[in-house]
Amino acid sequence: GTTLREVIEEIGGGIPNGKKFKAAQTGGPSGGCIPAEHFDIPIDYDNLISIGSMMGSGGLIVMDETDCMVDIAKFFLEFTVEESCGKCTPCRIGTKRMLEILTKITKGTATMEDLDKLEELCYYVKEILPAVSANSSYPVLSTLRYFRDEYEAHIKEKRCPAGVCKALLSYHIDADKCKGCTLCARNCPVGAIIGSVKNPHIIDTDKCVKCGACMEKCKFGAIYKQ
Repeated sequence: GTTLREVIEEIGGGIPNGKKFKAAQTGGPSGGCIPAEHFDIPIDYDNLISIGSMMGSGGLIVMDETDCMVDIAKFFLEFTVEESCGKCTPCRIGTKRMLEILTKITKGTATMEDLDKLEELCYYVKEILPAVSANSSYPVLSTLRYFRDEYEAHIKEKRCPAGVCKALLSYHIDADKCKGCTLCARNCPVGAIIGSVKNPHIIDTDKCVKCGACMEKCKFGAIYKQ
């Protein structure tokens, strides 16, 4: 009966570093993701089921705006695929097909037809008797339900709103902030940063391997990802 807000803000101490609550996953790897609109829901079996999650093992994982919900769904489905005993065909093959589609989405190579197929597969897998397979669709279905806009951004715009999915990222240098210290260029493992001392640098996006080393080393906040 304690609300999600009370558990996270009062007992847990709130979101670290002043970041904004985005979602909470309850019940373990097969639980659904609960968005901010249900932050004040009392935690019990029926309430969690009604919003697409479950009590499960009693686990609670809290996410903020730096988490990509598509990547989160993929992460938990990877666990389910590994845990499948392989006896039931819809689980053995269905969860793998779901994971393949999620991987395509995070790489920016999926279509809206793939998204429809993903949702269809979720409902097929959900009807299987074993709990591991039946519940494996919860993380995917709940994120599709509450964060569909993130899925569509990955597919239509080839963009990860949270800046998590590496294949969809690109690093850039703000010329107004760059001091030309060359620290970023010296730390780039592939020589993708061009520029001379005391002049703004440029990142060659074709060479860039998106490791983030330049952004980490920049002392002036001149490097950003999008």
